[in-house]
Amino acid sequence: MEPFELTEGWVLVLVGCLLLAGYAAHVLGSRLHVPRVTLLILLGVACGPYALRLAPESISDWFSYVAHFALAMVGFLLGESFVSKKSKGMSWALVSLPLTYVLFAAATVFLATVAVEWAVVPALVLAGIAPASAPAATFDVIRENHATGQLTKTLLRVVAIDDALGILLFSILLAVAEPMAGGGSAKTEILWGLWDVSGAIILGLILGQPMAWLTGRLRKGEPAILEAAGFVFLCGGLATLLHVSYLLACMVLGAVVANRAKHHTRPFHAIEGAADPFLTVFFVLAGFRLEFSALESVGLLGMVYIVARSAALVVGGRLGTRISGAPAVVQQHLGWCLLPQAGVALGLGLLAAERLPATGERLLPLIIASTVVFEVVGPIVTRHRLRLAGELDGDPK
Repeated sequence: MEPFELTEGWVLVLVGCLLLAGYAAHVLGSRLHVPRVTLLILLGVACGPYALRLAPESISDWFSYVAHFALAMVGFLLGESFVSKKSKGMSWALVSLPLTYVLFAAATVFLATVAVEWAVVPALVLAGIAPASAPAATFDVIRENHATGQLTKTLLRVVAIDDALGILLFSILLAVAEPMAGGGSAKTEILWGLWDVSGAIILGLILGQPMAWLTGRLRKGEPAILEAAGFVFLCGGLATLLHVSYLLACMVLGAVVANRAKHHTRPFHAIEGAADPFLTVFFVLAGFRLEFSALESVGLLGMVYIVARSAALVVGGRLGTRISGAPAVVQQHLGWCLLPQAGVALGLGLLAAERLPATGERLLPLIIASTVVFEVVGPIVTRHRLRLAGELDGDPK
């Protein structure tokens, strides 16, 4: 039973409470040295249908819309880290580093799952999901704590790239798994993965040119937020309609603007200021939707998956940073900062359940449960590692 009917007045009350909760999480997190992401997710869980039921279950319907707004802005902001002057000499590292730990994580989880299950199809599904990260949570931890330094710069550059590589890898592994499970076409799945990534890059490049041109012609004092938000949401919306990754498309959009636009910092400052309300509501609703009851069904396979993914990202991150010649501080800490996992993993899990009903439906509770663990614990580990690296600018103000 719903606690109250969701009328226009209650919608405004709920949004107001969520934004105030975001401020409270920021203040409390700075005192407890806990990322506000974790506190907002736990708040959402507490208010949700699986706990205190303080809000109508129907607000879960907002999540998809809020997620698109929030992740489109996060993708755009991540694009700024690919300024050519900053990335000069980094092209090899930008490819080899995420590629190494993505493949290492997938291979490790595949072998660990086969050792427990003695079945290839579920091992392929979990191997394809394992590399998926949580760009929004990682970005929020960095921004909240004013983190700067070599580790932070590297993390910002790879956290969105690994999702693109992960989506492509998942499509390939799903293409292998479907015929083994008695369904689907391998060619179709591989083509879907290629389109998801390449289509997003093309869209970001196309829209990036006019946005960069217009950004360079905005005078100081003119409303940059209108131009910036317009292009970012247009890019995210078209990407969704074209069935390509809107996170990657908006990241490419941001990279084009950062490298081609005169006065390129203005749209990024505008979007950064506007992103906070969306991110706050996004994280609370993410917690609201989490099913903590799924933790009960983790079992041996779930424990093996959580341990194998964690160990693989830590070791794979260390291996990738060595191959790419990254600084010692990045080699020591990057793998630990890759642990957060969220919406992309759930989306891939739902896709697996749709294409491989028997296997996917059995693995979906495990994927949900592991996401709960990584979404709550991951940001805490990331913050701790950034602090050990000496890249936190004191406590957030």
